[in-house]
Amino acid sequence: MSLTNRTPEKEVEDLFDRISNKYDSMNNVITLGMHKRWREETMKTLRVQPEDVVLDLCCGTGDWSLDLAHKVGPKGHVYALDFSADMLEIAKQKVRIAGMEDRVTLIQGDAMNLPFDNDMFSCVTIGFGLRNVPNAKQVLQEMQRVVRPEGVVACLETSQPENSTIHKFWSLYFKVVPVMAKMVTDHYDDYNYLQQTSKNFLTARELLHLFNEVGLQPASYKMFFFGAAALHIGFKK
Repeated sequence: MSLTNRTPEKEVEDLFDRISNKYDSMNNVITLGMHKRWREETMKTLRVQPEDVVLDLCCGTGDWSLDLAHKVGPKGHVYALDFSADMLEIAKQKVRIAGMEDRVTLIQGDAMNLPFDNDMFSCVTIGFGLRNVPNAKQVLQEMQRVVRPEGVVACLETSQPENSTIHKFWSLYFKVVPVMAKMVTDHYDDYNYLQQTSKNFLTARELLHLFNEVGLQPASYKMFFFGAAALHIGFKK
């Protein structure tokens, strides 16, 4: 199987279907469990309010969607979208166990062509998914379109350390990730592709410029764990 950064969208969808049953455990391994802390810090920054209607793109197995659901309360609502049916099936189970069926709507769809009207949401999030879409700018444009004026768009994503010395260790670590994946999931090729998307994705500063280009201003970013991940925040005027 050959996977490159030009992998057709359907092949990427199939990839996430294949790894869905081990996705959560591998996230814990790859990030040393820190992705949960990064998401907690992000939630503090977003300040989602009760009764808000929010959208979580590339929701995967639904962890961030549920965090948002707790914040919006019984009078708010979370729409969670992903293109992987198998990921959404796991998210569905989590939503049911959490008793949040009336608060979370799961949708299989394309982040580059959102099935929502303009100005629908007070907050739109995407976690560890922007690097895997064919056109990151188009996704951000869609997020800007569906968020309300003065609403917030947030992207939590792997990034690249700005310090050159740390960047060398970061690069070495990501070479090990596919080997760890083979030991845990037997999906070496899939995780080799995913580490390549991390390596080849925009730097934090480049992504900041992209936020500004699509009209999410003012925009800013915050680095986590010496730059291994970054949170970008932008607002719609």
